[in-house]
Order: sequence, then C-alpha cells, then structure tokens
Amino acid sequence: MAAADVVSAKKLVENLQTDLRALSNEAKKKYPPVKEAAEAGILRIRTVVAKNKDIIPALIACSGEIMQPFLLGCDTKNLRIVQICLASIQRLIAKQALSQEAGSNVVNMLWNLMDCGIEDLKVLQTTLVLVTTSTVVRGNALARAIVICFRLHFSKDNTVSNTASAIVQQVVCTVFERVLAEDAANAAGAEDHSIHQNSLKTNSRLPPKSLRPCATDAYLLFQDLCQLVNAEHPTWLLGLTEMSRTFGLELLESILNSFPQVFLRHKEFSFLLKERVCPLVIKLFSPSLKHKQNLMSTGPLVGDKPYFPLNMRLLRVVSVLINKYYSILVTESEIFLSLLVKFLEGDKPMWQRILALEVLHKLCVQLKLLRCFCVSYDMKTHSTKIFANIVNALGSFIQSLFVHPVVERQSALPGVNSGKDGLNSSPGVVGGMSLGGGLTPQPAFAYKGVWIPLINVAATGSARPVFLEMLDKLEAPTVPDGYGLSIAFTCLLDVVRSVSTIVTSELEVEQRRKDQSGSKKMNGGTVLDRNDAVLEDVDPSLKSLWEELVNASWCGVLAALSLLLEACTDETGTESILKSLEVYASLCGKLGMTVARDAFITCLCKASLPPHYALTVLNIATPQNANILHKGHKRSISRDGLSSQQGQGSDGNANEPGDGRNQVVAVGTALPTIQGTQQGPVMLTAKNIQCMRAILSVAHCHGGILGTAWHMVLTTLQHLAWILGLKPSAGGSLKVSGAAETANSVITTAVMGELPILSAMLSRLFESSQYLDEVALHHLIDALCKLSTESMEIAYANKEPSLFAVAKLLETGLVNLSRVDVLWRPVTAHLLEVCQHNHGRTRDWGAEAITSLVKASLAYKFEPPLHENLKLQTMLLSPLQELSAIQHPDIRQRQLECVLQVLHNNGETLAHGWPLVLGVIGAVSDDQGDNLIRTAFKCFQLVTTDFLPIMPRYGLQICISVAAKFGLQKEELNISLTSVGLLWNISDYLYQNRVSISEGLVKEANLVEGTNDSSPNEAPVPPFDALWLTLYSKQADLCVDSRPAVRKSAGQTLFSTISAHGSLLQQTTWSTVLWHVLFPLLDKVKKLSGAAKQDKSDISGGANILIHHSRDTAEKQWAETKVLTLAGVARVFNTWRQQLILLGDFPRAWALLLEHIESSALSTSNEVSLNALKSFQEILQLQASSPSPKVLEKAASLDTSMSAPKAEQIKRTTSGDNPKIMPQKQIENVMDDFTLWSTAWRVWHSIGINGTKPPTSKTAKTLPSQPFLTTLLQIFPTLFQHIKSKFVASDFQKLSRVLQCAVSVPIHADASPFLLPSSMQEAELTGLQEAALNAITCVSKAIGTSETMQAMHPAVFDQLLTFVTYACQAPSFGQIETRVMSKTASKQEKWESFRGSQQAEWVSMNYVPFAEKSLSMTTALYKKTATRQAVMEQQVLQNILRVLQMPLGLKYACPSASTWKLAVTSLLEILHIGLPVARNPTYNKHFKSMWLDLAAALECFLFSEHPAPVTLSVEEQQQDEAMDVKVVLLIQNEILPYSTALPPQFTAKIMGLLNRGSIHSANSSSFLDTNNSQLREEFAKTCFETLLRFSFITQSLVSEEGAITKMAMSALLQRCREVLSKYVEDERLSGKCPLPRSRMAEISFVLKALTTLMESLKKAHSGNVDVNTWDQVIDLYPTLVDCTTCTSTTVCSALRDVLSQYHDLLLPPSGAMQNGR
Repeated sequence: MAAADVVSAKKLVENLQTDLRALSNEAKKKYPPVKEAAEAGILRIRTVVAKNKDIIPALIACSGEIMQPFLLGCDTKNLRIVQICLASIQRLIAKQALSQEAGSNVVNMLWNLMDCGIEDLKVLQTTLVLVTTSTVVRGNALARAIVICFRLHFSKDNTVSNTASAIVQQVVCTVFERVLAEDAANAAGAEDHSIHQNSLKTNSRLPPKSLRPCATDAYLLFQDLCQLVNAEHPTWLLGLTEMSRTFGLELLESILNSFPQVFLRHKEFSFLLKERVCPLVIKLFSPSLKHKQNLMSTGPLVGDKPYFPLNMRLLRVVSVLINKYYSILVTESEIFLSLLVKFLEGDKPMWQRILALEVLHKLCVQLKLLRCFCVSYDMKTHSTKIFANIVNALGSFIQSLFVHPVVERQSALPGVNSGKDGLNSSPGVVGGMSLGGGLTPQPAFAYKGVWIPLINVAATGSARPVFLEMLDKLEAPTVPDGYGLSIAFTCLLDVVRSVSTIVTSELEVEQRRKDQSGSKKMNGGTVLDRNDAVLEDVDPSLKSLWEELVNASWCGVLAALSLLLEACTDETGTESILKSLEVYASLCGKLGMTVARDAFITCLCKASLPPHYALTVLNIATPQNANILHKGHKRSISRDGLSSQQGQGSDGNANEPGDGRNQVVAVGTALPTIQGTQQGPVMLTAKNIQCMRAILSVAHCHGGILGTAWHMVLTTLQHLAWILGLKPSAGGSLKVSGAAETANSVITTAVMGELPILSAMLSRLFESSQYLDEVALHHLIDALCKLSTESMEIAYANKEPSLFAVAKLLETGLVNLSRVDVLWRPVTAHLLEVCQHNHGRTRDWGAEAITSLVKASLAYKFEPPLHENLKLQTMLLSPLQELSAIQHPDIRQRQLECVLQVLHNNGETLAHGWPLVLGVIGAVSDDQGDNLIRTAFKCFQLVTTDFLPIMPRYGLQICISVAAKFGLQKEELNISLTSVGLLWNISDYLYQNRVSISEGLVKEANLVEGTNDSSPNEAPVPPFDALWLTLYSKQADLCVDSRPAVRKSAGQTLFSTISAHGSLLQQTTWSTVLWHVLFPLLDKVKKLSGAAKQDKSDISGGANILIHHSRDTAEKQWAETKVLTLAGVARVFNTWRQQLILLGDFPRAWALLLEHIESSALSTSNEVSLNALKSFQEILQLQASSPSPKVLEKAASLDTSMSAPKAEQIKRTTSGDNPKIMPQKQIENVMDDFTLWSTAWRVWHSIGINGTKPPTSKTAKTLPSQPFLTTLLQIFPTLFQHIKSKFVASDFQKLSRVLQCAVSVPIHADASPFLLPSSMQEAELTGLQEAALNAITCVSKAIGTSETMQAMHPAVFDQLLTFVTYACQAPSFGQIETRVMSKTASKQEKWESFRGSQQAEWVSMNYVPFAEKSLSMTTALYKKTATRQAVMEQQVLQNILRVLQMPLGLKYACPSASTWKLAVTSLLEILHIGLPVARNPTYNKHFKSMWLDLAAALECFLFSEHPAPVTLSVEEQQQDEAMDVKVVLLIQNEILPYSTALPPQFTAKIMGLLNRGSIHSANSSSFLDTNNSQLREEFAKTCFETLLRFSFITQSLVSEEGAITKMAMSALLQRCREVLSKYVEDERLSGKCPLPRSRMAEISFVLKALTTLMESLKKAHSGNVDVNTWDQVIDLYPTLVDCTTCTSTTVCSALRDVLSQYHDLLLPPSGAMQNGR
C-alpha cells in the first residue's frame, strides 16, 4: 500500500472513531442501543486496524458491522444523530469502504429518511456519492437509489427539487458511464449477441440475459424512462409514480446525446431506440401534426395547441437521433425528417417552424448526414426524396415570409403593429437594438413592400440554435423579426457549402488516386475545372451520388437564392448568395448537368442587368415551374427569381427604403440588339455591378465547365461593358471611354473608380482561357464568334455595334498561342469575315485583331523554332496574305502596317517568308494612293536597313533597283527623298560587309550578269565594283529628276557615297566613275539648267505650296542642282586626290573642272557663282603630298594604262585605251607642277577682274554680292601658298586692283538695313573686308620672310593707307550712284530713307572698321619695317602723317569717334618709333619734308575746327582731354628736348601750339553761358607747365628760347588780367544769381595758373625774369582782392593759394631788389 493510502486510511479510521464517539455521546441518554452499537463499532475498528495492514479491505469486509451504529442512528430520526450518521456514511462511501450488502442497507436507510422527509438534501448528497463513487450499488438497490432522487425531484421545496433534478441527471449519466467502463474492461472478451427479438418485446422486469450487470441496470433504467414518458408504469424503478414528460425527454436526450456508443454497440439498446424511443417521439408529435393555424387568426382549428416545452424537447431528441443514430434508424429518420419538413409548412406556428429550422440547420452542416440522406432516400426508387424536400421546404419557408408576412408577424409578434406602414420602412429597433444616427442600416431583404431584417445567427458551417436551448421556457417565446428568414438563409447557404464540399473533396480524392496511378496530370485550373478525365474513371455509383445531390437540390436552391438575391439589400448577403450560385453553377457544369448549369448562369446574368433590359437581352422565356419546383414548394411566376421584375418598372426594389444596393450608380445607353433597341437610358444599380463581378468570377474560375453557357455570359458582359462605357483598346482590353457618348450617360464617382478594376477582371477572364482544355476553349471561341456575328448583323442595320466580341477574340488568341493549332483557323476565319464588313469601325477592329494575332504568333517562341517549322509559319502568315483579297483600302493599309511590324519584330525568322513579304510590299501601286505607297515604303525601308545581311547577295542589286524606283515615283515626294537615303544605307552596308559580299557575288556571278555599265567591248568590271557602279548610276539618274528636292537629295547622297566608300573601287573603276558618271552628270546638269524656264509657272509640280523666292523659278531650282553637282565633283577631287593623281589624265581632268568652275563663277546667278568659288576653294586644298602606301601598292599592282580623252568632249574610252597609271616618280611632280597652280591663279584673276568689273552706267541691276566677293578673296591665301615663290610686283598690282574693286562694291538699298549696323558703335568688320586684309597680311608675311620681295613693302603701305582713307571718305564703284549713311541715323530712319528714295539703289558699305583695322595693320607693319631701306626711301612715314591729317583734323566730325581716337593712338605709336629714326643723322635726309607735315598733323588734332558735341558727357570729355594731354606729353618728351636738332620753323610752330593751348577761356561773353565743354583745364595746365619747363625753370642761361618764353609770359599775364577783370564785373552784375559753372571753372583755372606761375618765377634764374614781368604780377593784386567776394569754395581755395604767393612780395626790401625781393 502506498504511503498516501496508508495515511488516508488512518485518517478515515480516526474520523470514524471520532464520529462513533460523538454518536455515542449523543445517543447515550435517549438511544442506548445506538450508544452500545457505537462503542462496539469503535472496538471493531480498533481490532481491524490492529490485525490488518491493509485497512480499507479489512473495513470493507466488516463494513456491515461498522455501518450498524450509523444505520441505527438514522432510524432514530433524530436530526443531530442523523446528520452525524450521514456524514460518517459519506466518508465510508467516499473511501469506497462499503460492501455491496452495506450499500443496499444504506439505500434502504436513505429510502426511510426520504419517506420521513428528514434531511432531503443530505439524502440526495449521500445518494449521489453512493452511486457515483463506486459500483457497489447495483440492481434493485440502484433502482431504489434512483427512485429516491426522482421522488425528491418532485418535492415541494424548490431547492430540494432543483437539486434532485441535477442529481437525477448526474446519476442517470453515471449509470451509463458504468456501461462504458464495463465495455472497456471487457473489450477483449466475447459478447453474446444471440438475442431474441421476441424476448425483448415483452415488458418484463427481467433484463436480457446477454447484458452484463451494469448494462442491465442501464437497459432497465432507459426502458423505464421511456415508459414513464409514455405515461406507463415503470418495471424497474418501482416506487416512482410520476414524472413529467419534459423532464423525461430531457433525460432521454441527455442519455442519447452523451452515450451513443452504448446504443450502437449493444443491440438491446438499439432495440429500445427502435421499439420504445421512436414510436414514443412519433406519438408525442401527433398533436403538433394535427394542429393547423388559421391564416387570418392565431387560434387553433384542429386538435390541441402544441405545447412549446414538449415540442422543443421532442425536436432536440429528434436532432440527437438523426445526428447520432442515423445508421441504425434509417427508416425512423426518414419519418423524423418528413416531420421536420412538415413543421415548416405555413399552417404551423412560427415558433414550431423556427424549431424545425434550427434542427434542420444542425443537420445541414453535417456533410456525412446529407450524403447519407441522399444515398438512403433520394437515390432510392420508391423512397421519399428527403434531401430534395428539405431544400424545397427551406425555399417554401423563405417564400412564405414574403407572401404572407402579416399573419406570420402577428403570430410571432403579438401586440406589435405590423400593418403596411410598418412593413414598408426599416424599423427603428431591429433585434432589440436601436439604430442610432451614427449606425449603419441593418442588412435586410426587401421585396414587394416587405422588409425583413437579416440577423447573424451563426457562422458558416456551424449551427447555433436559440429556441432549442430555451429549456426554461414554459410558453413559446417571441420570435425576433427576421430570425426565421435569417436562419433559413443560413441553412440554405450551408446546404450549398455542404454539397459543394462533398463533391469537391471526393473529386480531389479521386484526382489524387488517379495521379498516383500514373495518369497524366491536367494543366492549369482548379479541381472543379479539370476533372473531366477523373469523372470517366469514377465509380458510377459515386458519380450518381454526386449527380443526385445536385439534382435533388439545385431547383430549390436556385428558386430560393434567386428570390433572396432580388430582395437582398446588403452587400455581404448578396455576395454570399452570388457565391452560392457560382458554386452550384460550377458543380452542375462539372457533372455535365447543362440544364441546371444554364439556369444558374441565367440567374446571375439576369441579376446583373436591369429588369426589362434583361428580358430583352437574354431572351428569357416564362419558366417551366414543373421542372423547377417540387412538392411543397410552390411559387408564383412573379416570385420565382427569373421574371420577378417583369411589370415592376420603377416601383421595384430600387425604391425600397434602406436598400442601398438598389440605388442607381450608373446610367448608360442601351446596346442595339437584333430584336431592337431599348428606348431611353439604362440604369445600373450597385447590385448589378456586384452581380457582374460574380459573373466574371464564375467565368474566370470555372470557365472550363460553362460550355454553351459562354454565349449568355459573354452577351451579358458585352451589354454591361457597353452601358458602363468600356470600349476596346489595344490588345483587346477594355478601357473607360474618354467622354460620355450621349447626354444620358452618367457614371458615379464610386463606379468610375471601379471601372478599371472591372476592365482588368474582364482581361483576366480571357487571360485565364489559357488554362482551359481544348474543348472548353472551342466553346469560348464559338461563343465569341456567335456574339461577333450578331454584332455584325446589327452593324448591317446601320446601328452602332459592340466590338466586345472581336476584342476578346483577339485577347483570347493572344494568350493561347502555345496551342495555336487549336484556335488559329476558327479565329482567323471569323476575323477575315469581319474584315469584309462594310461598317468601318467593325472592319477596322477585325483587321486590328488579325494583324495583332499574326504579329504576336510570329513573335512567340515555339518549339521547334518558327523558322524551322515551315508548315506552321505558312499557316500563321496565310491570314495576312488572304487580306490582299479584300478590296477595302483600310484593310490594305492595315496589312502593310502589319508587314512593317512583322519585319521590324520578326524579320530575322523570315528565312523562308521573304517571297511572301516582298510580294505584299510589291502589291502597292501608284493608283492605291500615297498612304499605301508610304506604308509599303516603310516596309521596304525596314528591309534595307535591317535585313540585308540575311538576304541572298543577288538581292542587293534588286534592293538598289527598287529603291531607285521609289525615288523616281511621282506620288509622294518624301518617299522619293527617303529612298535616296536608303541608297546611302545600302552603300554603307556594301562597305561594311565588303568581304562577304564580294565573295558572295563571285559565287552568284550568274545572278548579277549584265549589271555593270561598261559596254560590251570594254573590259569586264569586277562584280563588286559593278555593284557600286550600279549604285552610282542609279543615284546619277536621280540627280537629274524633275523635282528639285529629289535632285538635291540624290546629289548629296551620290557624292557622299563616293567620298565615303570610294576606297573600295579598283583603280580602273575610278576612271569609269570619273568619265562615265561625274563629268557626264556635269554636262547633263549644265544642259538642263541652261534650258530651264525663268518664269514662275508650274514649279511646284501642281501642289499648292509656298516656295521661297530663291526657288520660285525652274531656273533657280536648277541653279541649286548645278551648285550641288559642281560642289560634289570638287569634293570628290579633293577627297580622292591621291587616287585621281595616279590617273594619267589627271591634268586634263583638273583643267576641265576649272573650266566648269570659271564658267559657273561668272554666272549671272549669285548662288551659282558663289558656290562655284567655294568649289574652287575646296579643290585648292590639294596637297603636294605623295599618295598613301596603300594607294601606291594598288597602283603598282595594276599593269594596265589609261590615256586621257583626246577630244574636248568627254567620251567613253574604247577597249584599246586601257587606263594608264602614272609611275611613282611622276606623282610628286604632278602636284608640284606650277602649271596646275598657274592655271588656278589665272582662273582666280579672271574671276576677280570680270566679276568685280564696275559698270559703265550710273545704275546697275545686279552687282557682285558680298558673299561672292568674300569667298573670292578668301581663296587667295590658299592659292598664294602655291604661287608665292613666283609672285612679283605686277601680281601684287593685280591683287590690289581686285581688292580695291571688291571692297568698293556697294550693297543694294533693300538689303542695307540688314547688313549695315544701326550705329557706328555697333559696326564690325565684314567678311569681305576681313578677307581683303587677310590677303594683304598673307602677302606681307611672305614679303617679310623673303629678301627678294622687300621692295614690295611700300606698295603694301600704299594699299593699306588707301584703305585708311575709307574711314572718312568712302570709295566709289565706277559710275554707280551710292549713298553713305550718316552716323546719327537710326536703323528705322535708314529703312524709311531707303524705301522712300527713288534715286540711289545702292548704298556704300560701312568702311570705318575696315579703315581702322587697316590703320592698325599699318601701325603694326611700320613698327616692324621702320628701318627698312625701302620704307625710308619711299617716305612711308610722311605718307602716313599726310593720311592721318584727315581723321585728326575732322576729330569729332569723323563718322565714328573711334576713328580719330585710333588715329591719335596710332600716331603716338608710330612717332615713338619713327621720330628717333627721323632724328638719326644717317637717315634724316629722307625725312626733311616730314616735319612740317608732323606739325600740321599736331595742330589739326589739338586745335580741331570741329568742336565736341553737346551730348558729350563729362567722363568722355575727360577721356578726350587725356588724349590731348598725351600729345602734349609727346611734344614735351620726344620733340622739345631735341629742338636743337629739329628745324627752327618746326620748333616755333610747336611753341606756338603750346602757347595757344596754355590758357583756354570760355567762348561766350555772357555770364549766363552754361556751356563749359570747350574748357580743357588739364590740357591748358600741361601746355602751361611745358612752356615753363622749357623756358626758365631748367635754364641756367638766357637763351633765345627764353626770350620767346618771356614774351609768351607777358601775353599770359595780360590774358589772366582780362579774365579776372571780366569775372569781377560779371559777378557784380549777376547779383544773387550764381555764374555758370564754366565761368567758375575758368576763373579757378586762371587762379591756379597764377599760383603755378608765381612759384616758377620765384624759382627761375634771375636772368630769365625781367622787371616788367614782376610789375604785371604785382598789378594783378588789386584785381585778385576784388575776387574775394566770390562764394564758390573752389574759387576761394584757389584765390587763397594765389594770394599767399604775394607773401614774399609784401615784405619790406632789405637791399637791392633782385627777382622782385
């Protein structure tokens, strides 16, 4: 024994002894026997403990003796004693220390206490412990114990009654738990199943002998319970005289629910179920079945009113029987299920119907039960269709709530007003809960004025009964509004879920079995969409079961759900209904039940469209009720879910209160149909949109089972897309249209945001078709084709068709290219029919679809690759070829565009498709219009640019010819121009792939025979060169096209091609190019340009386009061609000079080209002449360098020779005149040959003389243009580099003549505002002038580096000085009358002057910058050449001074102020260099006559006759004065210091100039004069200081110059006196009015000059200052004092300074006065 058990036993013994002592004490007075028995018990216990180690077994053995005192004590009926005894007994029972006999004695004792009513609760407690803790109480004792509990249950004391009720249930359960324990203990033992049914049927007290003891007790107990409920006397529970049926049913239900193992294991118990329980239940149901409720009252008509507690408990029992014991009660369950269906009928009370619904709900969530129902009943031939009846009963119940709502609500909600007003509006309180202002309206169903709320009764797949759990209710409770409909709705959804789960799960099992057996797995889709192969292998009985499950339920489900779908106002509820419909549709489809499948699809489609619209679109006939509704489920047509909205109109559910799902969210136009078009707008509700989503979900997830229903689905989606404004877009997807097509179209914001989602769902629907099997895919395609055919019929009636079907055919085809062989022919065949339609938009979309499919299929990566599968490639391209048979131009356009894209995307895979592609391209002709030509050309353009490498080599020549044809076509100019570009691309390709092409051409020589341009007698040209010659000749043909643009483009391309790729040609081929292509082209162009018309008629080719005036005649247009051709030939000569030099006839070609250039340069066309000069300029770039080694190697490899043409006319060489290649030794001599460059110099001089020859008359229509002259002069520097070695003075004279004539050419008056600057300050050097100066610079540099050319320096100076004179005096050009613009004229004034003048058409150029630049060059050149002998001998410096006298003298009168400033600057720079040279005794003989010109130049500048303008600012005056000062400083530093070496006459003039400039006073005598512009204070001061400096300050002895200065001093002092006196007088007259600033400046300067003079006199040598000078100074003192009244600060300051100088003169004499002191 475990230690714990020992302790427990000891404790028990102690407690027993204590209890016995207490009992002895309590009974010692009144009950001596009890006292004695207690004492004996104590001794007995002590003896047991002392003799036995295991106390508990020993106690059990003598429990009778130990229990005796307690039993006696209970018999005393003394309350205290009884309590002590019962407590002790409970201890023994709890420790299981009682024997069976003792247990029986205890039961008897408890029975006595029960009869006496003593300690009922203690009795119950003891009984419970006795029964539940051990099995010592069995048989009759157990029966008596149970009876005790039952009898106390009926006690009047509620506490005792309730306690007894609970204990009875616990005791009953304990009895059956004993059976389970007994069965578990004997699980391995054999059971005797030999049971005689007859013996069981006898109602005897003896139990079946086959049962074990515990099972026997349970059997007898259960049997008596049944008898008691059936109002019969018990056979085992003797002494039990009464028991309520409700309590008995509760006990039965508890036993049946808790211990199904007992009843299922033991047939005896099963027998009781069949023979006792089931008949009992049926019997008790009888009153409820007989009772019928009047439809207009609540009173019963037949039988007693059903009793709610009894019925509720009966249904609970039924629920348990069906749930737990269906396997053994198949027949009885059929009866029960039929009863449940019967209870749902409308003549039953609502609470009874609700109870039945709750039971059915509990059954419907049991998958196995439903499956069993179908197998056991519905699949039996003569059995009741239980499952079908259940589903139909649910539908009938739901329908009845809307058909008879008043009666039902009166019975359910007595006292509540349920009139019409209450039904037409949502209640304020739903389900006991108020809908506050912030709460969402409760979900509900609204139909035909009936509003029923939707309550959440249970989660999906679970049952949560409410009324079945109301065990405490004695009366039927009030049914909440909407509870019945809610639970029926939930039950219906669970039926759908259960059926779907059964079929799906079993299908999955079969699929796994099939997969495991090695069968091929299906691709894509869900199980429901890919188990056709599985169904073929499934056991027929299993398949029949699935079909029966669906067959039995689909009609009822569809009818109920369609009604609920129509009435539902909640999105969640609607979604549940739609999901159920979707599930059933998929089940029906997979099981091959097409009628049922189509019915569900029709329901969904109808719900997604407005009522009347749906009837028209879907063509729904009146439903055949006989095929849909079963017995007990009758509905009128108006409520069968298919045509319920017919006749409803605007009064339907859309106006139901609180029905948010029926609010209109989109208004659109009706799609025309074959039957007709609905008038007025079509309105969609939110529910319609939700149903549309459901349809999309069905089609997307279960497309494999739709079959023929695809047509209805697609028709519905087509109409919805049309109403919502979803239009096809690229790729077949639908997009929201940009704007509403009619004024009636309205889309709410919510739906507008949802449209892209719906469009994406539509696209995903058809994208998912790639997962369909081939049969399902064909169904989809057939439906789309049928829908498209209907749209085509509508289009034939001139109605706008929907393009939905065509777009979705395209989308379907695009996603199923992996199995293109399945769909290609039916899809493309239908699309070809669409392309032939006469409706433009339909036809356009048909072409879009077929071309998109072709492009996508060619781009798809097939296995094997497409270029290896010729059959597949042919099949894919055949629809594109068949489009050629359609005559509509837009189809042809689409066809060519498709070819273009095919080439672009898949050209590399068209290895065997080029004939077809080129055939489509070549089908385009001029009569098809420019659009088709343009598209065809794009295709050809793509071929030539991208696919030349994969074409055979002989195709290159074909491409060249085709490109030339496109260039020569007259329909589209741009194509002609672009084709010229393609020729360039081909040439580039030929160059880049020259090796492979050359090798290929050799192999395919037979394919290119006769393609070269050589005559039959000529030596054959190499194949590769022949290809180039073909290219050049075709381009040359385009160069003389009648259209200027083509000629221009072709010419540019030809010469660019030759320039870029000429290196590929053999040397012999170059001769052919030169004499067979280039010079013939020059001749043709010269001839055609000479014959061109000069009028403006028909120059635009008949097109109404604007043409620039420079191209408004054919002559001008041909002039452009002539320019281009000549420039191109010149560029060829320049680029390939090394190859051409090797030709023996190069000098002849050079001379011939120069003749063309000279002829063109002297043309009357400015354009031709100018560009001829540019060509001349380009060919002069030829360098005398030897050819490259490659060229020499090529030349050395040739042993043939070529002679030059013998005649002036270019002719083709004969076979005997083989080209001759010049030896290497002669190559350098060719370029160094002076005859080449002398010819060029002769041509240049000829062009210059003839081109710049002045006209003899005063007027001229045309003169050489500025660009022409500029280019002509720009050529000279390049040419001069080749001829400078033999350039002599006569050549410079020729050059000078050309330069002077060129720069003298005026410009036309109309062009002058655009060429001449608006002001002199903006003037710049023109290109012509710059070119002339560059020519002189070029010659000047050459002279400087060559000793033999030194004598030409004076000529250069003369030419430059001639140009300098142009600054002040413009040159004339012959007798032409010209005008020179004044420097003050504005640009507008110039323009108006020129427009208004009828005299002069020509205007001289602005020569100021040119002359200034020339002067700068003269200065720079003189600085370098001042000491050159020729420069000194030719008196260049004197010539410069004479030329500068004009701008220096004019000064402010110069056209530009910069001219005289530059002249002064240049003069100073030149004198700084020239004066030292002139003073040099060695060279002074060459400068004797120069000094007077210098003095004249200085006088002209310092004392100009042209005053400064009044607009000159102070800063500008100061700057100009500074320049005057610089000249004085020059005199001070460079002339006066060397006066002894200079001519006296020149020195006297210089002193006179200084004396003249030392004092400047105001010109006006009026003191009101405000002009002080002529006052040059700094200049006068500098002159004055210079005079003093060179008079007596630095002189130590009296000289002649000093005497001159003394006289000058006297004059200066007299002049100062006059100014001071005048100032004093004017100030007095002015009064308070201040004198002008000029007068103040003048007096200020005089005072400063006097100060300076007096300082100098004091410092001077005493012999240089006489007394008269001091007298004049002292005489000025009074006048100075008079000036002290001046108020000017400046004057006062100067006056103070001069007066302070008199300080020394005021001192008293100290001796002989010397120097005034």
